[in-house]
Amino acid sequence: MTMTPEQATWFQGTFSRLADNVDRALQGKRDVVSLVLASMLAEGHVLLEDAPGTGKTSLAKALAATVQGTSTRIQFTPDLLPSDVTGVTIYDQNTHTFEFHRGPVFASIVLADEINRASPKTQSALLEVMEESRVTVDGVAHEAGRPFLVIATQNPIEQAGTYKLPEAQLDRFLIKTSIGYPDLDVTATILAGAAERNPSAKLSPVITTSAVADMADLAAAVHVEPAVLRYIAELVEATREDTAIRLGVSVRGALAMVRIAKVWAAAHGRHYVLPDDVKALARPVWLHRLLLDPEAEFAGTTAETVIARVVDKVAAPQARAAA
Repeated sequence: MTMTPEQATWFQGTFSRLADNVDRALQGKRDVVSLVLASMLAEGHVLLEDAPGTGKTSLAKALAATVQGTSTRIQFTPDLLPSDVTGVTIYDQNTHTFEFHRGPVFASIVLADEINRASPKTQSALLEVMEESRVTVDGVAHEAGRPFLVIATQNPIEQAGTYKLPEAQLDRFLIKTSIGYPDLDVTATILAGAAERNPSAKLSPVITTSAVADMADLAAAVHVEPAVLRYIAELVEATREDTAIRLGVSVRGALAMVRIAKVWAAAHGRHYVLPDDVKALARPVWLHRLLLDPEAEFAGTTAETVIARVVDKVAAPQARAAA
């Protein structure tokens, strides 16, 4: 069943109210807030590559408060174990049974801080839960629930003692973006409220977690023309054929684009996806999925350059609204 124009209008209004609420805690970053919200409603995950102190924790807490959910923060360090993330089964001597003690990954919004500082074994503990929203411990599956959003962070400055995320794990993040520093006026406003240590604590919920799940289901019903689907496929194929690329966008990356493009269209009050939605999302959805050829990278080519070249090269179809 396809989303109706009336449902698209409701979705746009609700999405705007969600973004407005989060923006009260993370001021001046509406574009980033919208992208992260869209990722949550597309049931994907976010990789933030940013310097310390830009508001990553505030973003996670504000999102959780807005959707009446829970938030946890996992500080990834070299000595962190997989069980510290997912949880562990412990034998209860009183009942003579094994009980599963849930780890911090069981929350609506999970902030995986400096994920590249943990060992690859610990990083891989997130793979199943990010892909399937469940954790399997001792052969028993435990559902993470809905909504479930992992916001992982990386510090692009300090790389000593870090473990680079493998391409297989990078591919599981729906988008990669950065918050960045606020402008001068916003910084002055933030400083004026410096006495407020936790602005997210004063946020009132806009909707419930069950309503977020309903919005995600509704967004999945947004119509995508076959011509737009082919356009996405042609863009993906072009990244694989580019001479500067060693590894292009995967099928998972193409599916990720379809999912978030549906949410993006609904967030703008449309019940159908336009090629412009795909163009607007190409950088955050696909940049981290490209692996550059070493010689091309040495010559100064960047993933941004390739995405811009591909979008310019592939002709967009003439989109039309669904009936």
